[in-house]
Amino acid sequence: MLYFAFGSNMSNNRLRERISIQNRLGVYKLYGHSLRFHKCGQDGSGKGDAYYTGNPEDYLLGVVYSIDPHHKRRLDKIEGLGSGYDEKVVTLVNDSNKKRSATTYTALTIDDSLKPYKWYQNHLLVGAREAGLPASYISYIRSFPAISDPDRTRAANEWSLYS
Repeated sequence: MLYFAFGSNMSNNRLRERISIQNRLGVYKLYGHSLRFHKCGQDGSGKGDAYYTGNPEDYLLGVVYSIDPHHKRRLDKIEGLGSGYDEKVVTLVNDSNKKRSATTYTALTIDDSLKPYKWYQNHLLVGAREAGLPASYISYIRSFPAISDPDRTRAANEWSLYS
């Protein structure tokens, strides 16, 4: 099955920590959506959301992975499918105008006052660099204000994925 990762799972290390990746199929755009960090995380921070704007000029960049359906069930549990996120099939476009359908997660509960933790934002930045996303999009991710995680153990564990 095909999975569109636009948030912290864009990072190879982050996704591999969660499931076995079968194949990275490339960078794609999801039009009519924008990246937001307003999904209510269980830890009190803002998590990534593919927010539907309806504006055809808006887009979200991410990576399409081929994953085993068994691993998708594990990812669904980790992501909180049904309680934190819903899923939907989206139509994506790459730089060669090739269209592809994939499943992605969308937030069920949002709060625009939330901010991501710095380690969470770093997962996106690492994944964006790994995928070769444009510098302008990496700057866009960096432009969101992020906050320190008060749980230093959790923060250290998340940062340790890259050491």
